[in-house]
Amino acid sequence: MSRITLVEYDPLWPSLFEARALSITALLSPFVREIHHIGSTAIPGLAAKPKIDIDAVVADVAELPELSARLCNAGYTFHGDPHASGLWTFTMATLAYGTRLYLCGDDNAAHAARLVLRDRLRDAPALASRYEALKRQLAEQANGDWDIYTHGKRAFIDEVLATTETKKAPPFPAGPLY
Repeated sequence: MSRITLVEYDPLWPSLFEARALSITALLSPFVREIHHIGSTAIPGLAAKPKIDIDAVVADVAELPELSARLCNAGYTFHGDPHASGLWTFTMATLAYGTRLYLCGDDNAAHAARLVLRDRLRDAPALASRYEALKRQLAEQANGDWDIYTHGKRAFIDEVLATTETKKAPPFPAGPLY
C-alpha cells in the first residue's frame, strides 16, 4: 500500500482550483451548472492530500455518459461511483497537485454535505485544527490503508454535520465525504 501523504497548506490552491474550474467548465459546457472547491485544499491553512478536490454539478445526470467520455478523452481517469453516493469520480495526475473531480446532480446529498462541512471548517479555525490533527493521526496509523484513513474521519464529519445549523440540513450521505 502507498503511504498516505498530507502536505502543508499551499496558498496556490485557490488559484489552481480557479484554473481547473475554468478548464472543466469549457470541457463540459453547456452541462455544468456549478463548480465548487471542496475537500481540505479548500480550507485556508489546512494540510491536505496533494489533490485539488472539485465537485461539478451537472444540469442533467442523463448526460453523465457523454460528460464522462469528454473527460476521459481529455486525460481524466474514470473511477465510477465507488461509494454509491451519486458522485461520478475522475482523477488526473498533474505536477505537483492532482485533480479529483466529482460529477453529480443538483440534489446529491454527498455534495450538499461536503459544502456544509467545507463552510463550517472555513468559519471555525479551531474545528479545522482538530480535523487536521485527526487526519495526521489517521494517516500515520493507517499505514497506507485508505479505508482506515477515510472511515476514521467519519465520526468527526458526522459530528460537524449534526451540529451545524443550516437553512436546510442535508441528508447524511452514504460513503466517505473526503
